[in-house]
Amino acid sequence: MSRWRSHSIVSPTVLLTSSVAAIAILIGAFVSYPLIVASTEEVGQRNLSQLANVTANSLERGLADGGIGENLVATLQRESISAYLFNPDTPPTVEFQDLPFGFTQELAQLLVTGNDISERLDTEAGQFLFEGRPLAFGGAVLLVQPVSVAGASASEVIQRLLISLAIGLIIAIPIGYVAARRLARPLRKASKSARLMARGERGVSITPEGPQEVSDIALALNALDQALVSSETRQRDFLLSVSHELRTPLTAVKGYSEALADGILDPSQVASTGEVIFREAQRLDRLVNDLLDLARLGAVDFEIHLSEVDLAEFTREACEVWRYRCDSVQVKFTCSVTNSHNVLTDPVRLRQIIDNLAENALRVTPTGGEIGLAISLQETSSVGMAITVSVSDTGPGLNAEDIPIAFEPGALYERYRGVRPVGTGLGLALVQRLASGLNGSAHVESSIDSGTCFVITIPVSGERAVSDAQ
Repeated sequence: MSRWRSHSIVSPTVLLTSSVAAIAILIGAFVSYPLIVASTEEVGQRNLSQLANVTANSLERGLADGGIGENLVATLQRESISAYLFNPDTPPTVEFQDLPFGFTQELAQLLVTGNDISERLDTEAGQFLFEGRPLAFGGAVLLVQPVSVAGASASEVIQRLLISLAIGLIIAIPIGYVAARRLARPLRKASKSARLMARGERGVSITPEGPQEVSDIALALNALDQALVSSETRQRDFLLSVSHELRTPLTAVKGYSEALADGILDPSQVASTGEVIFREAQRLDRLVNDLLDLARLGAVDFEIHLSEVDLAEFTREACEVWRYRCDSVQVKFTCSVTNSHNVLTDPVRLRQIIDNLAENALRVTPTGGEIGLAISLQETSSVGMAITVSVSDTGPGLNAEDIPIAFEPGALYERYRGVRPVGTGLGLALVQRLASGLNGSAHVESSIDSGTCFVITIPVSGERAVSDAQ
């Protein structure tokens, strides 16, 4: 198998075309040979018949004039034709003596009784053609020619045929070579592109050419390249978003841990600080488990796990973390805590939304600025009862062109990279995806130099029942 793989497709193709041409030549020669021989013998018989007619006419005139033409004699000699004259005085019933080359008594009787004779006979001396003509004044003339002489032109025809077939074979070899090269060229391009993709290169485009089957290979490789680009982009975005998600709880754990290690916390705050670290560690554990689940399932979508949540307690926990984060960089933080309501939602995903929005706001808010977080349960005109999360900041804001693309992965990152502090460009995209996963929506209100406000609306009606805490 490896021996065949080491050869180019050109060599087997040339060998194949040459073999086909050679087989065609052999078949053509095998079929043509008997046809050519039969045809040339038929022509020889016809020519001998014409000579017999001419000889009979010449004898009828020549005997009357005292001889026959010398040209006719020379022609007969040149064509190896033997001429026999039956005596007109011989009675037809008398047996002929010394008949030529196995010419039978019956044929001789037919000939001298006025019948034309045209025969091909096998004799001990070989195969002969016989043409006999009765003469007007009695008797007959018989011309005898060996078949080998009459069909001698067949050998010449066959020889020319073989030469032409051999020339065809010689021509078929370079034609097969050129055809194989043309066939192999798109295959070589496809092979080169496949190797480039195997080395990690993307955006490899192949122009379809050649037969449909070869062209289909190019189209399939182009589709594979696009699928790889899409898959790897999705994986890269996912890894970036995961790192983005891990950063927030890690930052909280690191900050509170440093505060504990440095002893700057009041002893009365140690227990609450430990609880914050514990909750953030749980969030990290949940994210790591999600990563393991995604790895097992080969998916890139987060699962939604609904549970009953006290919205007021949930808001206070989130505000506690982000008040500490903002205080550490001299940014004012305000939090609006809703009344106590139990709602059915996914607290981890809801917290991810808040953390991504708050992280984004903290990044662009200058020292001395302000970030506000508000979570409430209210009636909306579009979805009924819904959890409304709003995160506002006093950062540089977005212009009218930014708002339509604010939730597109990497869009704001590419636009403001090097201009203002930016993250990976995936936090807002993840917010919108999480909101959609909770059957909610996300929108932004902003203008240049007046800050930004992101609002997330997540319905809790229907399956997500709402109940007042007792």
